[in-house]
Amino acid sequence: MTDVVTGVGRDLAPHLKSIMGPWWFSQFDLVSEVSQAAKSSLQAAFPAQEKRLDVLSLCSAEIFAYLEENLKLTPQNLSDKALASDELEEMYQQMISSSLRALATLIDILLHEPDKAGSASVNAESKLASKARRVATSSAGKLFSSHKCFLNFLKSESPSIRSATYSLLSSFIKNVPEVFNESDVRCLAPALLGVFRETIPICHSSMWEAVLLFSRKFPQSWAYLNVHKSVLNHLWQFLRNGCFGSPQVSYPALILFLEVMPTQSLEADKFFVNFFNNLLAGRSMCDSSSADQLSLLRATTECFLWGLRNASRYCDGPSSIHDLQVDLIDKVLVKNLWAYFFELSKDSTPHIQRKPSETLSMSSSVKFLQELGSCILEILSGINLLEQNLLSFFCKSVQESFLNMLQQGDTETVTGMRKMIDFLLLLERHSSLEGESWPLDQFMGPLLSKAFPWIKSSELVDGLKLLSVSLSIFGPRKIVPVLICDIETSTLLSLEEGRDMSPEKFIKVFQEFFIPWCMDGYDSSTAVKAAKQDLLFSLLDDDCFTQQWSAVISYVFDQQHQGFDKLASMELLLEKARDEITKRSSGLELSQRIGSKPDHWHHELIESTAIALVRSSSVTTTSAAQFLCSVLGGSTEDSSISFVSRSSLVLIYRGILEKLLSFIKQSPLCSVSDTCSSLIVEAVDIEFDLSSPVDVIAVTKFAAEVIDGSVFSLKALNQEATLFSTILSSLLIIDLESRISSLVDNTLYELKEKRKDRNLVGSFVHAVCSRMNNQFWKSINYDVRKSSANILVQSIRSVVQLEDDLQPCQLTLLCASWMPEVLKYLSLNQTDEEIICGLLLRENDVWPMWTSPSSSASIYTHDIPAHLCDLRTSKSQRYVFFIDSLITNMGIQRFVVGHKDNGLSPQAWLSAEILCTWEWPGGSVQTSFLPALVSFCKSEPAYGSLLNSIFDILLNGALVHGEDERDSSGNMWVELNNQIEDVKEPFLRALVSLIFTLFKEDLWREEEAMAVFKMVTDKLFIGEEPSKNCLRIIPFIMSVIISPLRTKTKSSVYGDTVLPLEAFLGGWLERSLSFPPLVLWQSGEDMQDWFQLVLSCYPVNEKAEEDKALQRHVSNEERTLLLDLFRKQRQVPGASSVVTQLPGVQILLARLIMVVVSYCGNDFNEEDWDFVFSNLRRMIQSAVVVMEETSENVNDFISGVSSMEKEIDTLEGLGHIVSISDASLDNAKNALSAFSVLKLVKDISVGSEDYLYSLANELWDLAKDRILEGVLRLFFCTGLAEAIAASYSPEAASLVASFRVDHLQFWELVAQLVVVSSPRARDRAVRAVEFWGLSKGAISSMYAIMFSSKPIHSLQRAAYIVLSTESISRLAIVADGNASPSDESLSDQDSSNDGLPSEEKLRLRDEISCMVEKLNYDLLDTDLTAPDRVQTFLVWSLLLSHVSSLPSLTQGRERLVQHIQRTANPLILDSLFQHIPLEEYMAQSLKKKDGDIPSELSVVASAATCAITTGSSLLTVKSLWPIETENMASLAGAIYGLMLRVLPAYVREWFSGMRDRSASSLIEAFTRTWCSPSLIKNELSQIRKADFNDESFSVSISKSANEVVGTYTKDETGMDLVIRLPVSYPLKPVDVNWTKSIGISDAKQRKWLMSMLMFVRNQNGALAEAIKIWKRNSDKEYEGVEDCPICYSVIHPVNHSLPRRACATCKYKFHKACLDKWFLTSHKKVCPLCQSPC
Repeated sequence: MTDVVTGVGRDLAPHLKSIMGPWWFSQFDLVSEVSQAAKSSLQAAFPAQEKRLDVLSLCSAEIFAYLEENLKLTPQNLSDKALASDELEEMYQQMISSSLRALATLIDILLHEPDKAGSASVNAESKLASKARRVATSSAGKLFSSHKCFLNFLKSESPSIRSATYSLLSSFIKNVPEVFNESDVRCLAPALLGVFRETIPICHSSMWEAVLLFSRKFPQSWAYLNVHKSVLNHLWQFLRNGCFGSPQVSYPALILFLEVMPTQSLEADKFFVNFFNNLLAGRSMCDSSSADQLSLLRATTECFLWGLRNASRYCDGPSSIHDLQVDLIDKVLVKNLWAYFFELSKDSTPHIQRKPSETLSMSSSVKFLQELGSCILEILSGINLLEQNLLSFFCKSVQESFLNMLQQGDTETVTGMRKMIDFLLLLERHSSLEGESWPLDQFMGPLLSKAFPWIKSSELVDGLKLLSVSLSIFGPRKIVPVLICDIETSTLLSLEEGRDMSPEKFIKVFQEFFIPWCMDGYDSSTAVKAAKQDLLFSLLDDDCFTQQWSAVISYVFDQQHQGFDKLASMELLLEKARDEITKRSSGLELSQRIGSKPDHWHHELIESTAIALVRSSSVTTTSAAQFLCSVLGGSTEDSSISFVSRSSLVLIYRGILEKLLSFIKQSPLCSVSDTCSSLIVEAVDIEFDLSSPVDVIAVTKFAAEVIDGSVFSLKALNQEATLFSTILSSLLIIDLESRISSLVDNTLYELKEKRKDRNLVGSFVHAVCSRMNNQFWKSINYDVRKSSANILVQSIRSVVQLEDDLQPCQLTLLCASWMPEVLKYLSLNQTDEEIICGLLLRENDVWPMWTSPSSSASIYTHDIPAHLCDLRTSKSQRYVFFIDSLITNMGIQRFVVGHKDNGLSPQAWLSAEILCTWEWPGGSVQTSFLPALVSFCKSEPAYGSLLNSIFDILLNGALVHGEDERDSSGNMWVELNNQIEDVKEPFLRALVSLIFTLFKEDLWREEEAMAVFKMVTDKLFIGEEPSKNCLRIIPFIMSVIISPLRTKTKSSVYGDTVLPLEAFLGGWLERSLSFPPLVLWQSGEDMQDWFQLVLSCYPVNEKAEEDKALQRHVSNEERTLLLDLFRKQRQVPGASSVVTQLPGVQILLARLIMVVVSYCGNDFNEEDWDFVFSNLRRMIQSAVVVMEETSENVNDFISGVSSMEKEIDTLEGLGHIVSISDASLDNAKNALSAFSVLKLVKDISVGSEDYLYSLANELWDLAKDRILEGVLRLFFCTGLAEAIAASYSPEAASLVASFRVDHLQFWELVAQLVVVSSPRARDRAVRAVEFWGLSKGAISSMYAIMFSSKPIHSLQRAAYIVLSTESISRLAIVADGNASPSDESLSDQDSSNDGLPSEEKLRLRDEISCMVEKLNYDLLDTDLTAPDRVQTFLVWSLLLSHVSSLPSLTQGRERLVQHIQRTANPLILDSLFQHIPLEEYMAQSLKKKDGDIPSELSVVASAATCAITTGSSLLTVKSLWPIETENMASLAGAIYGLMLRVLPAYVREWFSGMRDRSASSLIEAFTRTWCSPSLIKNELSQIRKADFNDESFSVSISKSANEVVGTYTKDETGMDLVIRLPVSYPLKPVDVNWTKSIGISDAKQRKWLMSMLMFVRNQNGALAEAIKIWKRNSDKEYEGVEDCPICYSVIHPVNHSLPRRACATCKYKFHKACLDKWFLTSHKKVCPLCQSPC
């Protein structure tokens, strides 16, 4: 609109009068957007205010006319459109309200009187303005007359119209009062003066303005109505209701209303009492707003003082005026306000404990209490200014009621005291009372004078507090004369009124009266003592402070009578003094006040007593400790006030340190007790006496209590660095011993009580150390912290290295966690912290063990005796564990990075030492240190030289100790992926681990590989002879660096000659060819080293499951030499059948086969392949023989054990049987590795001619089957041994399983090959095991592996895959005798069977029945990855997959499904949804982002969908291991999907029984979204593919509607049934209806409908099966077969049997299941129809 006006510009002028009316009216539209647009457009058109006024003047007649037309409208003629009545009424109210406001504002503008003192232009008022005034006056009069004073609008039900009418009447009264004649005033008086019935707050502002203007302009209007009836009654109601929500508007108007009210018709005393009673009653309506309450109290104060000052308006003579004033004070101030204050004060007493929910209302009440008190004080101050005699009346009334209350002596007395205290505290804060004497002279002085004797005799705590507060407010020398005025004593003289007591007399009264009274109450309660001491401190006067405090101290220490505890009394006094110092020092103007500094409170008696106590070894009482704490201060961070001088403070803490050292000296830990000497040496300038016989526990406990209560005062010792650091170190060492105590055996203590006492002291010290926060340590002098760090490092080093009798792992972890915590608090700079860490690494007798810090050379340990070497190894491992834990907690850079020294990094030796140590209690190099080192070097590439230094140290050490690797057949070859630890020599093991990790993590690449290669080849020969040590270690190095070396295209630099890598490799191959065949090797020759060196240069992929190309970067010359080396091994006659070879020979031969097959396989001839396979079979067969003998021995041994009486002997014998020391497993492991690689290469060659074309498929298939047969035998043997042992005890099974863990890689290779074996091979192996005839069979062996207590993941996976094999799964589920249930179709059983066999004929295997039929509810409380839960899920996965694989509508499947339906515990479904993240689904649903689901939910949903689609969970189970929460969730989803597919009725029954509606809603939503679509699609697909074998029945499918329409026709009859699948199928039942029928009765329609419902809702399988059964049921009816009278169906809806059990009497036939259920539920065995006995 603004843009329109601006664009039109001056062209608006001709149309101005015609649009000005609506334009002005729009300014006051109730819709803010409309009004703002109208105002902004008017301002844009006429920017100057004068212009806008001219426009209004010019168009005034038109505006009045427009508004008058608006006011004449009614809801009926408002609009010509057909609108609802309520809409019309709303439009009408808005239009009238806006018109009235526009009219009021227009009158105010046009008739506003100009300023008489204005400029000359005002005098010459324009003609336009004059004309406008005349138009406005005339129009206003007409409107006022025509609308009859606007009374109809004033009575409108619309608040906005009434509010606008009030404003309009105010405008008329202000601007055109002449329009009001006497009749108008008479007519308006009841409406305006009786307006307090208005309850809408938005009307009150304009209402008050109208009422006050009307009363002032027409005072005679009050005579036209009954004031009490028409005004006051409504006013009282208005006030009682808190002004109906407008307190901040209405309360300030009350005093103005009192001004305009007539006085003639009122009874003043009653009026004011009613006025204030109703006014204060409205407080309950203002609880929610403090501003409302404050407004109420301000109005109360103003109106009350107005009433006192204007009493003459209501009374004639002085006497009646005084009586009215007294009456107001008595009935309003005393009995209302004062009583109300006391009631609130009672409710807000601090001792009352309130619930948290009452906190808000409590704080509101307390604030109102303060405001009410201020209100009373302002009134009292105003009364004092008006007339003091009136104030005395209030004071006497309050004093009398207070004294009467004291005489009652009950709880009201306590309440009254607290009320008065609250009032005094408010009086103290009320600044307007400064300089006024009435609070003391007229109020508190007389009251205390009369109440003091009672307070003194009763010793009430609140009474004493009242005295203390009065003293602090009015001053001791003003209050004391008031208190003692009635005490008869010759030493106290009378005082002149109005003057302070003289200092001499005041001190005399203080010493002779108040000190004894306040300090002698030793038999009083603690609260009374504290209150008396508060009173005593309130009596301290600034002018007499020193004499008073000295008198108090002297009095306490001079007391000798029994029962008086001087120290306890002094403790209380000092704590009070500390509070007094804080109070006196608060505020800038009080900082110089006497008593504001601790020095003002020092006293010789306090210092001497404290020093004597700490020097004494006999005084160890709690009161003495508490006294010292109060003297020293520092119990909290903010209370560091001490009452002794600095020199005395040092003496006190020196005595405390002596007690702490005596405790450390007597520690049962040798490392801690030795530390005492170090601490004494540290404190060189302090003399200690630790020889005197004392109770160490008692004195140390005393010292700990003192430090505990004064810990923050220690900071005062900052200038005493030696003393301070020794104290801090002693505390931390005692704290460390306290932490270690839980690891200490009781035998280290002479008495159990001694341990308990030391722990108690330690707990005190631990509490002290816990309170020393970071801020505390930073406030300590740096030299103190540095000195403390040195002491503590020595102590912690001693503890870790010397304490051999403690639990090493826990002790080391404790020390490692404690040390960083201490260093963090000490806050040292980087240099000093490096020095401290260097102290930790200092060399001593037991550490380091492998490398020297000074020379970085290896330490020779061969000359050390074995027992000492073992002890040193143990200590070294423990200390390395400590260092590694520190690295984990503090960061590796603090230890491995430091300053350079002689070109070497001194921390390289530390890394080498840790790498050589290899493993320690609680960790190892591979799990902690090496990953940390790699991560650091990646983030800090500049420290790459550190790695070179570590490599040099390790390589030199490995060369020195190379001979230690000889004669160890297990170390002939190292599996770098997982068997580096098999290398026994520490330096070589560390070296291989380091370089393998560096190349794996890409920290080292081709250049570093070439440098390493050059370095080791330089050391390979010493002159012409090879270095035996280097020859032994170089294969390990080459196996790591060969890959990066082969990828480097450039030649290696060797001296001045450029030689290719192939030259070295060719030379080594020729050297190996020079040796005789391996089978002729004798122990002691070095040919094995050369063979290992050659083989290490040709890496092969040993993982059968990995599908990647092998490295073939070798030259033809190398291949030729390799093939020659291989063929040389078979040149010996009978080489393939030699079985007496050395273990090392077999290992090397297997490795050689693996390498040559990988690199030269295509060059093999038939003899070569025969040699390969014969050797592999021989090695594997030897392991098979050993394992079969072991299984038979276990079987015979367990069978011969008769009882559990000698379980230990049994387990020991079993352990000897399963402990295989034969080398056959190692040989077989290498053979399996070779076969795995061979199989991988052969599998890759499928479809390619580049791989192993020399190996004929016939030869390969034959060899593969024979080898895999042996592998399966190995697999079943280990399971059989564990299953047989488990029949004796779980411990025996665990013992057998632990054997597998010792040969982990071997069994992992077995598992890999079992997985790739063919189903036919597995089936043959199972049958062979069953034929073996041991006590356990093949299935039990696989369950034993899958449920093993010492699980190997690959074996568990293999066991599950074998069990899920189709030909084996039946054996895995059903117990013996039921392994092959009939696959006969149920449709073929009708004439031969009585339905299905009974339930008792089917039994699940024992291994799984407990997890299906007898599932324990404790499963829900187990961890999500607990073994019991994992096993249960695997069993259900097997069971459901097996059911899904069985043909539909067969006897075997139906029997198994019925068994599950009847016996399975639905608890399995509850456990599944503990894994499925329903909360994630709920969050995703709330976001409504279907495409963006959480990853956890996506994995579960995918697993469920896959299981539904495939009918198997095998894919999910394959990825289950290692067991993790996410993998278990996927398996849970897959099992749930399988259940929905296989057992829909079972799941639906569980779901319908759920009581948790929120959980069921989430489950339904999850199923509907992720499972039901796939299920419905699968169901419809099966129905479409189903063959119903009959032209009488046809189906049609609607995918969009999820509907199936079945049309059944028979003998000119027919019926259409509609089966509708719900969106949350199968949780919600399928709906069935008929659409049309021909020739079928209604009864038969209902019957068929019910039968179809029963079949589709009870079917645990596909709906297609249910439709087939229903169709067969209908056919039977047409064939004349009678239905069962119980279920009304021919075919039973669950077991699909026919009714064959006939009643002997009525001859009706029933289903056996229906009849059995009838007998069970009716509790009688009679026919359901004829009631004859059955």
